[in-house]
Order: sequence, then C-alpha cells, then structure tokens
Amino acid sequence: MAHAARSRRTAAVLAALSLGIIALTACNGDTEGGTAAPSVTTTPSSASPAGTDQGSGTPTTAVPGDGGSASGGSSDSGGSTPPSSGDGSDDGQDGGVGMCETTDLSYNVTVASSPVNHALLTAKNKGSDPCLLPANELVITIPGLDGAAEHMGPEGKDWILKAGESAYAGIMFSRADTAGGKSADKVEIALTAAESPTTVPVGDGPVTVNDGRVTSFFGTAEDALTY
Repeated sequence: MAHAARSRRTAAVLAALSLGIIALTACNGDTEGGTAAPSVTTTPSSASPAGTDQGSGTPTTAVPGDGGSASGGSSDSGGSTPPSSGDGSDDGQDGGVGMCETTDLSYNVTVASSPVNHALLTAKNKGSDPCLLPANELVITIPGLDGAAEHMGPEGKDWILKAGESAYAGIMFSRADTAGGKSADKVEIALTAAESPTTVPVGDGPVTVNDGRVTSFFGTAEDALTY
C-alpha cells in the first residue's frame, strides 16, 4: 500500500513538471513571436519614409524646372530688349538733313505770260549740301500792299532739295476783275515767317498789284502756275 501511494505522488509530480515545461515553452514561443513581429513591422516602417523621400523628390526636381523657366525668362527679356533707334530714326525720316534757310537759296521772280497777272518764283539750292524745304510756309510780301500774300492752291509736301536743284511757286499780283492798284518792281521772300526776308527784283516788271497770293512750293513750273 505504501508503495502504491509513492508511485501516485511521483506520477503527480512528473505530471506537474510536464505542465510547467509546456507552459514555459509556450511563454517562450509567445515572447519570441512578439519580438519577431516588431522586427517585421519595422522594415515596412523604415521603407515608408524612403517612399516619402522619393515623393518629396518630385518638388525637388521641380525647382530646377522653375529655375529653367527663370533662365528662359531672362532669354526672353534679352530678346525683347528694344533695338537702339538713335540717329537711324532721323535717317528714316529726313536722312539727317537740316531745314533749308532763306539764305541757303537763290531766287528769281519773272512775270509769266500765262496766266495773266502772275509771276513765277524759282528758288534754287545754291549750297553744296541738300536741305529740307518747307513747302507750305513760304512768305511773300509785296511792297505797297498790307501784310503777306495769302496762300492759294493745295498744300505741298516738304522734300529734300538737293544741291543745285530748284523748287517753284506761283505769285499772283492782282485780280483780273479788280481795277486799279499800285506799281511794284520787287518782292520780299522768306521761307518761314520766323526768318528775315530777302528782297528780289521782279523780272520784266514793274507789275500792277492790288492783291497778293502765293502757292506752296512745287517740283515744276507748270504746277506752280496752275493756280
């Protein structure tokens, strides 16, 4: 009987030891699994910032792109820089030629056979350089009449009068339907009202004057005597 009781106690102790070993093994297994899990999750966790760095790389590459645009803008700016006009603009308009002054020209006034009561004014560039002739500012004053002669006919166009070249204007001394008048054998001529006039004798004069009118300058004598 005593032997049987010891055998039962021994079996119970062995069974308890076996359960303890199993429990300890299970605990160790859980512990190892728990430590393994963080190592597994740590890898994706560290991979995620790497992906974020790549994503942030996109705006990083966009910055040089903006820089490229800025560089292109400076090229456009350079291309849009207006060219210097300088004297070229003046050359395009009048070639840099100065205005004709009254003293630059020589003058001849001759009574015309037609139309009646008219004379032809010939103005010649007596210098060695061209000058710009103001076509519509001619001032003619006839002694014995008050004020300057009025303009008649269409306006002319300023043009460059070359050295030795002539321009023409028609002068009317009196109206055919107006009786009377004064005798005149000279006229005073200025290219503009701001200049001092020069006195020119009337060829084949004297003439009778009761009205004074003058055309603009033209390129031919025929055009000047049309009005």
